[in-house]
Amino acid sequence: MREISGGTVFARYPRAVALLATAMILAAPSAMAARGDRQAAAEPARPAPVVRNTVDELKQLMDAQQLTELRTTYNGNYGASLLFNANTLTYYVALFQEKNFWRVIKTDAVDNAERVYRTFVQQTEQLAQVYIDTTRLEAGKRYTERLVAYNEERLRTLQQEMEQQQAQSAQVSAALQQAQQQAVSLSTDVQSTNSQLDALQRRIQILQAEQGNPELSLPKADAATGASAGGDGH
Repeated sequence: MREISGGTVFARYPRAVALLATAMILAAPSAMAARGDRQAAAEPARPAPVVRNTVDELKQLMDAQQLTELRTTYNGNYGASLLFNANTLTYYVALFQEKNFWRVIKTDAVDNAERVYRTFVQQTEQLAQVYIDTTRLEAGKRYTERLVAYNEERLRTLQQEMEQQQAQSAQVSAALQQAQQQAVSLSTDVQSTNSQLDALQRRIQILQAEQGNPELSLPKADAATGASAGGDGH
């Protein structure tokens, strides 16, 4: 069996070699592009670098529990905190309102951190003064409103009681007047009855006196004689 080397083949078929070389040259860019596409698809897209501010950095460190709270002062709904990162020996001084950070200053110097913290504490006092005054005024307003409502209710109750008393007084007065009229009528009736009683008693006394008299009450003689004489002359 005879072996044929590559050089011998190329020498015997020069046209075929030229065509093959041309095809390879033309196919090379497409192959390289396809290879680049496969590499791009295989490699994951790298995220763009995130530019963090000091507030976001503090929040991330707090979420990761990498900070130690050294100092915190509250005035109203405002507060200041001094936090320490033991891994980097870095201090964070934060000014916040109701857990929302307003300002955060990062420093490596403990003196600077303490100075900034004291400044933030003074700012919380100033900022909270309006909040404190408003809280007190609102409480005083609510207290006064409750007093007004209480006194209005008390006034209505007293007015109702007064109206009830007046109505009861009117009823008592009407009943008393009616009783007085009845008393006058009864007094008149009593007087009339007493007069009748007196008259009856007098008549009873007269009759009793007549019944108790032993003498007979006879007609007088003169009267009888005159009556007879008159009859004869006629």
